[in-house]
Amino acid sequence: CDYGGFHLKEHIKKYLTEKGIEIVDHGTYNEDSVDYPDFAEKLCKDITSGESGAERGILICGTGIGISIACNKVKGIRCALCNDTFSARMSREHNDANVMAMGGRVIGFGPAGDIVRAFLTTDFSQGERHMRRIEKMMALENK
Repeated sequence: CDYGGFHLKEHIKKYLTEKGIEIVDHGTYNEDSVDYPDFAEKLCKDITSGESGAERGILICGTGIGISIACNKVKGIRCALCNDTFSARMSREHNDANVMAMGGRVIGFGPAGDIVRAFLTTDFSQGERHMRRIEKMMALENK
């Protein structure tokens, strides 16, 4: 996260830890001003390299917009901005999103837990139409 998402990140970390889910925290670790692309890059590298074993990530900035745009610049990343549980489920089910972005100034602590749960527990449907669309989407990285 960046400084705009710090408090929501801390809340989500606590929620995930209580659920027994292992986390890797790439920062930031306080409310000092930082640049969100730096944190997007760290998380995306972690996922695409496979070094930590992480398959999915959650990133938070003030609105979720900037950090999601930064993530989607990284080859192999499909980041979805999710402000509700329906979007979180569909990002996984239809788009096989491997990163979810949220807005720390947009989403409250209560809904955030439900949104995270939806993102982490929904599987990709793997239907032919979804795979075809994902393949076309990912091919855009090479144009």
